[in-house]
Amino acid sequence: MKKSTAKIRVMYADTDAMGIVYHTNYIKWFEIGRSEYLREIGVVYAQMEEQGINLPLSEAYCQYLFPAVYDQIILIETEIAYVRRASLKFNYTLLDEKREKTFVEGYTIHACTNRDRKIVRIPLHILEVLKANAPSEE
Repeated sequence: MKKSTAKIRVMYADTDAMGIVYHTNYIKWFEIGRSEYLREIGVVYAQMEEQGINLPLSEAYCQYLFPAVYDQIILIETEIAYVRRASLKFNYTLLDEKREKTFVEGYTIHACTNRDRKIVRIPLHILEVLKANAPSEE
């Protein structure tokens, strides 16, 4: 099972009036982690869209554990939790650069749709790559 790590720095615009990262930014960073993960395994989202395949978000969960602040380096660890015929789930852990503090843990679930926004099976060539990097099903 593959795990990907992306790195970002918290910008001032990412913080709220209390000087901590505004809560919705973590969901945005999930997308960064997911996009980089997919790219690393050879599934480029732009190419999927050209083929008429999209992965819209159907569910998001985020547990806030420790506040991140301006100028911190955030590591976004991403892995596939499962792959089904027409959906997949990603798990995320956002940590400080030294991996001493976990800021957030969460997941997103995505449906596979065509250009008409109809749910479709994940194309076989993509499904095989995703399953090769997902936990084995018991």
